[in-house]
Amino acid sequence: MSKQVVEGKIIGQGEIAPMIYKMIIKAPEVAASAHCGQFVNVYPKSKSTILPRPISISEIGEDTITLVYGVVGEGTKEFMQYETGDSVRVSTALGNGYTVQEAGVSVLVGGGIGVPPLVELAKSIKGEKIAVLGFREDPILVEALENLGVKVYIATDSGKVGFKGNVIELIKAEGIKGDYFYACGPKVMLRALSAYCEEQNVPVQVSMEERMGCGYGVCVGCVTKIKADNEKGFELKKVCKDGPVFLGSEVKWDE
Repeated sequence: MSKQVVEGKIIGQGEIAPMIYKMIIKAPEVAASAHCGQFVNVYPKSKSTILPRPISISEIGEDTITLVYGVVGEGTKEFMQYETGDSVRVSTALGNGYTVQEAGVSVLVGGGIGVPPLVELAKSIKGEKIAVLGFREDPILVEALENLGVKVYIATDSGKVGFKGNVIELIKAEGIKGDYFYACGPKVMLRALSAYCEEQNVPVQVSMEERMGCGYGVCVGCVTKIKADNEKGFELKKVCKDGPVFLGSEVKWDE
């Protein structure tokens, strides 16, 4: 299905943590074809803000999508001011999301604003589910995951909530084991988790965070190196179109 831009209606909007907002958009055309791990482009109304903002889909309803986003720039500052009943232009779902695998124990690892897409992923996974979530200070979406039967472990940089440290340290401290791992978060976390999973000989799918311009593969502003059998040893893939989800073992992390 090719990318379309549709007009959705906001049916819920609110702050769930300092400068982190949850927006529920009624957009049947988007919900009908969306899959866990995909994202949408949200288009600001301000003419001074040219590019859309890519935001991961946190949940998919019958005719709605839920977005959870951090306020970091002019575009998201505009979004936080939207109210219930406002219209908003969004693209249909973009990118390649997670490929859900059958596994006895699935471990979902999220860092900060990389946690939201794990909610819809958790809905799609059968069997035992564990989430290991890392935050600077304030956790988000813990209850949403627990309501889906996920056992949640929390790490914070400050030690304000849960374990003081990062997700890898928490996984090792708690002896958390899984048959299949999924992750979304900052690159440093994904690199460390991929190395850990390689040591444990378990596969991991990682959702890459790269700065995107267009969101559908035209501007080539979000490439990442993927291992390949050629002279260079890698090829460039577009995170927005070829990803954002890749196998951790296929990403060339050392450069």
